[in-house]
Amino acid sequence: MGLGVLGASRLGRECAAIVREPLDRWHRATFARQPRFGAMSLVNDLWTYRGLIGNLAQRELKGRYKRSVLGWLWSLLNPASTLAIYAVVFGTLLKVEPPVAGNGHTKSFAMFLFAGLVMWNFFNTVALGSMHSLIGAGPLLKKVYFPPECAPAANLVVALSQVGIEAGILLVLLVVVGNTSWSMLLVPVLIAMLAVFAFGIGLALSVANVFLRDVAYLVAVALNLLFYATPIVYPDSLVKQNAPVWAQQLVAANPLNQFVKAMRACTYLSRWPSVGSLAILAGTSAISFACGWAIFRKFGANVSEEL
Repeated sequence: MGLGVLGASRLGRECAAIVREPLDRWHRATFARQPRFGAMSLVNDLWTYRGLIGNLAQRELKGRYKRSVLGWLWSLLNPASTLAIYAVVFGTLLKVEPPVAGNGHTKSFAMFLFAGLVMWNFFNTVALGSMHSLIGAGPLLKKVYFPPECAPAANLVVALSQVGIEAGILLVLLVVVGNTSWSMLLVPVLIAMLAVFAFGIGLALSVANVFLRDVAYLVAVALNLLFYATPIVYPDSLVKQNAPVWAQQLVAANPLNQFVKAMRACTYLSRWPSVGSLAILAGTSAISFACGWAIFRKFGANVSEEL
């Protein structure tokens, strides 16, 4: 009798699971395809699932340095090693001359370089991390429904934590050498605008990489070209002096060049960027975000079926 009751109970659970599985798939598919319009819907989704985004970011941060002896120290050592290599190659061997800092006497190529690397590292982390974020979250997306944009948003949170550390080190170094000004208060604003700009590109790349895996290889090549097409390891004055007109126009139209110039202006050079340049950066960020969100909204609804 007891065995019969247990058998019936087990059979009931199995039948319920058989019925529930297609219903769960229907629920995920139905709600994943619900149209979402405008930036406010994105903000609302991200706010509603902020706990999940925080957990995904925390998991990424913990997994990044898991079983590492130095742990979080790598978040300092990696950019420091990159800075040291570029400083030796371009500053010492190639004798690239940095401009004089805002205090009138400091002339440090390493600090000039670091101000540009802070912005580049942030953009690079957001673009590459977002591109792989949906594939990384694929197993979870197949099990439960949540807005797929939460995955690149979690990567953005991770990148913000990293750029916060790097920008903090830069500001401390500026204070140590006595090169400070009120323009340094603009650093968080510039990082916020670059976050919007990079997140828009990251949204588009994340969904493109799901449907075409060659995107990851193409983007890696494009980012290498973009790094040297942006005056980071050299001042833009070298472009004006040595490059042909078309190259000067190409560098001038590079949005990352404008972000790097603005960061160097308010930190190393201790001067305020012009209102016009800030307006251009804000407009460029808004356009990048709008385009990225439009692409993600169109193709992201069916992304769980492709993972």
